[in-house]
Order: sequence, then structure tokens, then C-alpha cells
Amino acid sequence: MLLIGPHKHINLVTDFYSVTDLLPISVFNALAALAFIASAILALLSIKTPTLRPVLAYLLIVIGLVPLISLLSPTRWIADLGGFPAIGSGQGIIKYFALLSIGILLLKPQLSRLKAAWISVLPVMLVLLWIGGMKFTAIEAKGIEDLVASSPFMFWMYNFWDVQTTSNIIGVYDLVAVVLLVAAIYNHKLVLPAIVMSGMVFVVTQTFLVSFNASLSADTLLTGTGHFLIKDLWFIANLALFYPLVKPEKAEA
Repeated sequence: MLLIGPHKHINLVTDFYSVTDLLPISVFNALAALAFIASAILALLSIKTPTLRPVLAYLLIVIGLVPLISLLSPTRWIADLGGFPAIGSGQGIIKYFALLSIGILLLKPQLSRLKAAWISVLPVMLVLLWIGGMKFTAIEAKGIEDLVASSPFMFWMYNFWDVQTTSNIIGVYDLVAVVLLVAAIYNHKLVLPAIVMSGMVFVVTQTFLVSFNASLSADTLLTGTGHFLIKDLWFIANLALFYPLVKPEKAEA
């Protein structure tokens, strides 16, 4: 966040907690950046020093909870569509469930495989279900138009379908991926198809960082849009944790 300059989402969070006027927004921006940098350093150190994992877990839980609680603010929802569950600026916020999930799993390694599998994959299901569902609205279809048009993997869709139909197809893909993830928990043969199908959503999202000019800035490296896009990497981490919990057991010789 030190690289993206002032971020409106940090402003929304500080407004929710009524602390915006206590310090300059640059200070809140720096605090958020330092929290993420600290979590990255702790993650690397905990590979060799497992005793640091609880510290990392608590930090990730705090980083996740602070913005997530701000979902209680009406500013996160689209009033013209009736408010909750029509999510607006909260689209970037619900991605913090991914960090919350990782923190819980680090803190509770004794959980059963089934419970751990659900905790690891719930954030993925949530974002695919929620944002995928929003794809059926005109405001979301229009909102992703420039992103899709810039993509070397998706631009061709507009050659066959209009903006809304293209968005609907993407939404259906997301919802099918959710169903497949649920099924994979109980049918191990579906694990790889489920992870590949859902994982492709987040992999393709990362290509927008290159194809969509508005995601990068010469001054701050990432714009607000780039910041929104790169957070999808967290879900790839969720899927990486999910796989060993539900992968098919090797047949005995």
C-alpha cells in the first residue's frame, strides 16, 4: 500500500470507525502497508520457525477483521439495487475473508480435515457466489466491460454476445465453480477439476494487471483497481491449502 498512494477503501474503513480525523490518511495508509509487510516477513520466517505461526495467524486475523467489520456500513452496498446483498465497494472487502481463513487454519492445526477443508475453501466459494451473482446485474456487467475487453483470453466474447450476456456467462461459470467445489469436498475425484475451474478465475484476474492499463500507475505502481485485482492471489493460497485436505488418497499397493 506504500506503493499505491492514498486509497479510498482505507478512507471508507477509517470513516466507519470514526477515526479519519485523528491522523492524516497517509498515516493510516502506512499502517496498513506495514501490517501487510509484517505478515509477509512472518510468513517467510515461519517456514523455518513454526513457533512464529501463531503470531502470523493473529496478525492475519486482525488484518482480515478490521475491514470486514466495515461491511456493516451502508456505504458498502448499492442503494439503487436495494442495498444488501447488492455489493458495491464491499467487493474488495469480502476478499479479506481469505486472510481470515488462513489465519484460523494456522491457529487451529488440530481441526479435522473436513472442518479445515470447509474453512479453507469458504472464502473462495463466497467471492465466486457473491461477485458471480452480481454479474447478472447491469451495473456489474458494465463495470467489468473494460476489463474483459482488454483481456487476451476474454475479449472475443464480445464478438458473439452483448455486454450483459457476456457478464451472465461469466456469472454462470463462477456459480458452477462453487457447486464443483462443494461437490469436491465429498467426492475426491472432483478435487482437481474444481480447483482448476475456480483457480482459473483468479489466474485470469491477474492477467488484467498487464492487459488493463488502468490497473498500473507510473507513480504508485498499482492503482486502486490494481490493488483490487491483486488480492485475488489470496484465493489461490486458499485453494493451495484446500487441495491436500481433500485430495484423493493414494491406492495401497
